Amino acid sequence: MKTFFVALVLSVAVSALADSKLPNIMVFLVDDMGIMDTSVPFLTDENGDPKKFPLNEHYRTPSMERLAGQGIRFNQFYAMSVCSPTRISIMTGQNAARHRATNWINPWQNNAGENGPPSWDWEGLSFGDVTLPGVLKESGYRTIHVGKGHFGPKDFPGADPANLGFDVNIAGRSVGAPGSFYGEKNYGNGTNRERSAVPHLDAYHGTDTFLTEALTIEAKKNVAQTVASGSPFYLYFSHYAVHAPFESDPRFADHYEDSDFPKNAKAFSTLIEGMDKSLGDMLDAFEQLGVAEDTLVFFLGDNGSDAPIGDQHEVACSAPLRGKKGAHYEGGMRVPFIAAWAKPNAENEWQKKLPIPQGAIQGQVASVTDLFPTLLELTGAKAPADHRVDGKVMQTLLTGKADSARPNQFLMHYPHGKHRSNYWTSWRDGDWKVVYHTLPDIPTTGGFIQFEGGNYELFNLAEDPYEQKNLAASESETLQRMMVGLTSQLQLHEAVYPVDAEGNELKPVVP
Repeated sequence: MKTFFVALVLSVAVSALADSKLPNIMVFLVDDMGIMDTSVPFLTDENGDPKKFPLNEHYRTPSMERLAGQGIRFNQFYAMSVCSPTRISIMTGQNAARHRATNWINPWQNNAGENGPPSWDWEGLSFGDVTLPGVLKESGYRTIHVGKGHFGPKDFPGADPANLGFDVNIAGRSVGAPGSFYGEKNYGNGTNRERSAVPHLDAYHGTDTFLTEALTIEAKKNVAQTVASGSPFYLYFSHYAVHAPFESDPRFADHYEDSDFPKNAKAFSTLIEGMDKSLGDMLDAFEQLGVAEDTLVFFLGDNGSDAPIGDQHEVACSAPLRGKKGAHYEGGMRVPFIAAWAKPNAENEWQKKLPIPQGAIQGQVASVTDLFPTLLELTGAKAPADHRVDGKVMQTLLTGKADSARPNQFLMHYPHGKHRSNYWTSWRDGDWKVVYHTLPDIPTTGGFIQFEGGNYELFNLAEDPYEQKNLAASESETLQRMMVGLTSQLQLHEAVYPVDAEGNELKPVVP
């Protein structure tokens, strides 16, 4: 009888432990992948149904199709228009205007720009900063970083993700692009791009293992070790693909031989397909390890597309959207976002708590700042009370429902120069979007750009989703209202501003 009682107690304890086990999480982040760089149609027609465009027919992403079929995709999901701001927003839940890492972080020198704010956060994240992996680690997660970091410059703490809450760092450092994707070139080690060499992958040097594949092998290995230990995992899998250099992945090159795309764009296409294979490999690995039903996957890009097709202000590489990475148009900020359980099962306890519909599309606005509070809400993890979070929980949106309490708003602040769109801020509120150019008619990397409305561009995204008609001159009352909203948001986020030659702040002006 005593033996039976002990066995019963142990059984109940094991059952309670199983019920309390935290869900596994994979954030699968793709570098420079826009919303149109996939065979999955994110844009919709007038009925809200997915609509394919020519670029969707060009790319081959069956694993993304698989994931989208298992979950929900967002067609108005925003990231910052360049990489480091997005990455730090995911880590902190803060808009870049608040955390002040408002530009991509040059690893070797401060790249504020000629009129850039002196107090922007070039140093990025550091010891003691509140981060998503750090908070999850305190809650019992083993936190794994695989791939690109780009959280801080060389010789600063943020250069090593292990200083920022990750138990494991594979391949993350200060640089934002790989020296090479080729194992034969040691991923940049010992080449003329050695400053951008990818670390921690010596075992693959001299082999024909493409970088995307090497990272996938390492991710699977670390996940398997974590599952064997009995701990839940937070895997931040941040691919260097599909960032330049545009080196063709030989595994997929023949799929694009007959394309009329230029050489670099064909190589970009192979990088997309290699990334997609990695996603499928991870989903298969979760199933093989028996943890797929308990693993939540967030798939997203870090900024708009940088496919080497067309100018940054044209309808080209993000067609039918206008613009690309770095631009103030939608093509620079709209990114793919898919949320799904790695293996749907309506009877799974975690999936009962967060029931994600299969094959659904969410049309409300959300952004990269929302990952932090959403994952904390799901896991019960707590950030320090004094940590300001700009993001909002996405639980209602993830279940396919509308959230009437959630405004369709997004702020993007880029107070820097020497990039594709210089010294600008955009504010979306409902169907309207305003762009304020601090210094209009200024040179960009592609030459001078001039704006019909001088400092202002105003678009109605419901009527003009591809931003072809600037209404700044004809909709003066709306422009004024939107600029009041823009300036208020910058004040609320305690933003920093470009400066003139005397160091005076150049704040947006309400017309």
